Amino acid sequence: MKNFLKIAVLAGATLVGAVTSGFAEERLIMISHGLANDPYWNIVKNGGDTAAKQMGVKFDYIAPETFDMVRMSELITSAVNQKPDGIIVTIPDADALKDAIKSAVASGIPVISVNSGATVAKEFGTLIHIGQDEYPAGKRVGERLKELGAKKAICINHEVGNTALDDRCRGVTDGFGGAVTILPTSNDFQEVKSKVTAALSSDAEIDTVVGLSAGQAGEPAVAAVQDLGRTDVKVVSFDLSPGFLQAIIDGKAEFAVEHQPYFHGYLSTVLLTNYIRNGLMPTNDLIESGPKFITAKEAPQVLELSEKAIR
Repeated sequence: MKNFLKIAVLAGATLVGAVTSGFAEERLIMISHGLANDPYWNIVKNGGDTAAKQMGVKFDYIAPETFDMVRMSELITSAVNQKPDGIIVTIPDADALKDAIKSAVASGIPVISVNSGATVAKEFGTLIHIGQDEYPAGKRVGERLKELGAKKAICINHEVGNTALDDRCRGVTDGFGGAVTILPTSNDFQEVKSKVTAALSSDAEIDTVVGLSAGQAGEPAVAAVQDLGRTDVKVVSFDLSPGFLQAIIDGKAEFAVEHQPYFHGYLSTVLLTNYIRNGLMPTNDLIESGPKFITAKEAPQVLELSEKAIR
């Protein structure tokens, strides 16, 4: 799979010359559930924008203002009605988005899914999924925490209803082997910090906090632990943000789990353009972009790229 990723990146670069020799500018639309205040989705968009420039296509990125599956379904339907050459979608809630995605496929528009929805993407008719299978990724996180000696954890779910996040927490629970409590919250920094503070204050046995987004849950969790002076508590998070990477460097967090979201925008654009122009598409159903563990050793280099919306 690593070799394939290298080939795909090279393909994007080598086709730049071909763009200027006769290809019309195709239009691709990406509809995600990502929120504007989450740096994670800036990375996805940056990957798509970069690939679009290399491939000579128009890339539009749209998302609902809040985590709203009804609105996201409407955005997919609206995109289909615009008759683009290709569509890229995330699938955080299979039941809510199934009809809209299947309708897009039935209309004859090629669709690639990214980020969330690995287990249902093929059923919905997408050409390929780029991301990680969230349950196994969560299980690996739980196993790693167990190796570190953790005994009792809370798993912060900042987007209740996002099945990918449910799978992450479920995997953490099964891999961890100890007690894991799901802490439902919103993506508001102060609310997350307050709820983590309350949980740690009410139970001195909690020694681990797992965030499902570095910027929206990991960073406020670090702030809560630091304010309480709970040096015994390990903080880890899925995904990356500059603030959480700095916390790893400073010894305030253990590790982050990278999903490599740049590939979600970049590879989906490269592959979809190749499919539209040449009928080319890998035959596997999933390109695994994660999980990739980032510790204090890797964090400084990754932080530099994170500030450029690449990692």
